[in-house]
Amino acid sequence: MPEVREPPDLNDVWLEASRFHQAFDSLLMATVSPEGHPVASYAPYVSDADGCFYIYVSELAAHTSNLQRHPEVSVLFIEDERDAKHLFGRQRMTFGCHAREIGRNQADFAEVLDWFEQKHGPFMNMMRTLQDFHLFRLTPESAQFVRGFG
Repeated sequence: MPEVREPPDLNDVWLEASRFHQAFDSLLMATVSPEGHPVASYAPYVSDADGCFYIYVSELAAHTSNLQRHPEVSVLFIEDERDAKHLFGRQRMTFGCHAREIGRNQADFAEVLDWFEQKHGPFMNMMRTLQDFHLFRLTPESAQFVRGFG
């Protein structure tokens, strides 16, 4: 006779999902090129209390101009292969996000870069002066959390 499992407590799943990304210092993202091709990349990030992600990225990276032209972005956080019980069932969370650039003259620009310094260290003192870097807010519009196999 097959084992009968109790359904998971949805409050527990919600808490687990909402904390999952906090274990990561960078996020994986997929943007869209001007030709409509997917481009995979990554960036260090910080997040706010509203669940938005912030990335500070260089014009030298394709994802920066992609976000400026096409603000839809997919964000992925995924369990490290070494920690996974099985490669086919890695725990992961995907967000469909809308990107909006935050200009250097906007009030929250300096505050968000302070968050970067708190999370990623004093290297940000130099990074914040680089004029080819742009700050983006990635606002989640959808999410999917996979805890592993069924």
